[in-house]
Amino acid sequence: MIVFDLSCDHSHSFEGWFRSSDDYAQQRVSGLLSCPICGSTNISKAPMAPAVPVRSNRSSSAPSSSIGSEDSQFANGQMPEEVANAFRALAAAQQKALSKSEWVGDRFAEDARAMHYGEADEKPIHGRATAEDARAMLNEGIAVAPLLVPYAPPDELN
Repeated sequence: MIVFDLSCDHSHSFEGWFRSSDDYAQQRVSGLLSCPICGSTNISKAPMAPAVPVRSNRSSSAPSSSIGSEDSQFANGQMPEEVANAFRALAAAQQKALSKSEWVGDRFAEDARAMHYGEADEKPIHGRATAEDARAMLNEGIAVAPLLVPYAPPDELN
C-alpha cells in the first residue's frame, strides 16, 4: 500500500491509501476520489516529504514509540501508540463486519437499490460505487458508508 497526501480544490488536506501510483491515477480519472471534508472530487497529490530512514549510527530526533512495528512508521516519525491501537481496533471491527457481508463488486449500487426498494431480500453487502452513485443513494435514503481501512477485494487477491 502507498499513502499519498492529497488535497482538494478547497485546500483541504487528507491521506489516501492506494495499491499503486496507477491505482491512484485510475481512481482520480474515474472520479472515485472525494474530499472527506467537503465532498469535492477535484483531488490532487499534495507535496510530500520522503520518508528517509535514519542511519543506525545516528540518533533520530523523531519521537519514539513502544509499538515497534514497521507499519507504524510515518515520514514524520512514529505513530503514537494510542493512534496505532485505535487503527488496529478500527481495522478489526471493519474486518468483523465484512466477514458477515457479501462482496458484490461493481454491482453495489444496483444491489443496494434493489434491497432498498424491496426488489431483493435485504442482506449486508459491500462493493464498489462511484462517488456520484454514493451521493445519489444517500439522497434516496439508502444508508451507505465508505470503508475506513484499505480493503483488497477478494477477486483481486493473489
